[in-house]
Amino acid sequence: MSSILGATSQLSSGAVRFVTRRAAWTAALAAAVGSAALALAAGIAIGAHLPAHESTGADAEVVSRVEHDFAIDQLGKLNASVAQIEPRIERLTTQVGALRDFEARLKTPKAAPRLPASATDAATADADGEGGPLLPPRRCVEAATQSERHDAAATLQQLDCITATLSALQQEIDAHEVAYSAFPGRMPAEGARFGSPFGNRTDPFTHRLSFHPGVDLVAPTGTPILAAAGGRVIFEGPKGGYGNAVEIDHGNGLVTRYGHASRILVHEGDLVLPHQHVADVGSTGRSTGPHVHFEVLINGSPVDPTAYLALFGAYPHG
Repeated sequence: MSSILGATSQLSSGAVRFVTRRAAWTAALAAAVGSAALALAAGIAIGAHLPAHESTGADAEVVSRVEHDFAIDQLGKLNASVAQIEPRIERLTTQVGALRDFEARLKTPKAAPRLPASATDAATADADGEGGPLLPPRRCVEAATQSERHDAAATLQQLDCITATLSALQQEIDAHEVAYSAFPGRMPAEGARFGSPFGNRTDPFTHRLSFHPGVDLVAPTGTPILAAAGGRVIFEGPKGGYGNAVEIDHGNGLVTRYGHASRILVHEGDLVLPHQHVADVGSTGRSTGPHVHFEVLINGSPVDPTAYLALFGAYPHG
């Protein structure tokens, strides 16, 4: 979870690079072409490992049986390896599509940019240098085609290349999914209706102009209140005009607050997942009816939550 909490600052500033769909399909194509080449390479490997035989009769029959058994064994191992890779290709391609959609949403409404938590964090962000010429990915089958080696080692090298390519893609997606899970853009109450917006409004009790630091999501009492992102619970209990409230820290000064709950299901210090049920809608505290008051705070200052909800399509006017 520490890595989840540490990734949020990149999202708040909008400075996130996502793996492209083209990269995923390139890896998938490389694996598909490589799979076709594995059968041919297996046959070549079989021939390289078995010595030539000129025996006839019973000896020839024994040699033929050994060759057949060896071929079945090797092809079985290669097919098993490919069978493990193909589901990963499909799963990673689906994940890339979801991240690509989030990237498009990230380019629309944005919250105020936020500095790193400390100067050390800023220095660390620039510490790792990367670079080099921009070249298209090399398909694993090309290595075998251009090589003069046609033995089992070359076949295994090709299989290793496919596995390494998919592992690199998996690591890239994992890094972005960590940040994705810590971004508070999920709707805190399914089916809720938007009430009072963020900003200045006429106070429902005094009927005078006042500042509203969040948005009100109107829903029946008992409706589950869901965490807008993954994080750690830093407060739960009565909190003045908020009534029963829950606060979740998502890292680097980003906090979400949920007020007026009728029941709280988490405790301070708990780690929560995105969209986890943390409380129930109520009307405790300074409230005129059942709803959840939802706030997003950056370094203690409230910002408009609709800018975050719009990125996930939760806000109808975003």
